[in-house]
Amino acid sequence: MTTADRLFARRGATVPLNEIAREAGLGVGTVYRRFPDLQALVDALFTERFTVFLHLAATAAEQPDPAGALRHYLLEAARMRAEDRALEVVLANADFTKVTTARTRDRLGRLVDGLVARAVAASAVREDFASADVYAFLYMIGAVADRTNDVAPDAWRRYAEALMVGFGLDPSPAPHPTAMTDDQLLGSWPKPSGGQD
Repeated sequence: MTTADRLFARRGATVPLNEIAREAGLGVGTVYRRFPDLQALVDALFTERFTVFLHLAATAAEQPDPAGALRHYLLEAARMRAEDRALEVVLANADFTKVTTARTRDRLGRLVDGLVARAVAASAVREDFASADVYAFLYMIGAVADRTNDVAPDAWRRYAEALMVGFGLDPSPAPHPTAMTDDQLLGSWPKPSGGQD
């Protein structure tokens, strides 16, 4: 599945199973026995990812401090998204008409709803903070991480912190990365298609 992740991150979920098998050094039959089609592979990757997110949310929910619980979930989920360039492709292509996939997504949604409700009730975040803000936060951090990964791999942390403070969470006492240098910013700038410099 590591090979599929790498190819999905680079080319989206249009990579044929045959190519994934070849890149992974596996026989095509071996891959097809485990995943009858590309959708089955995507759904397996979704379940794998969301199992980790479920564990993270459940662990955060056990923290007694509502602000600390929400901050822990946001920061760790952001780290996972920053390190996983294939996650967005997996989410976009998972089959939510399947009961198991939809159930997993909904279970995570309920856990996130709980973290948000506790933080709002404790006035640990702004009163209009909502679960949708958690997902928007991860989309934004993902976009920053994808763009800066090669030139400033920890830059996303600075922007995650800025967003969390904007949500009303107290600033972290831990140091976070400084702003990118001009060279790093230029290195993250969009490149023309066709591989031109």
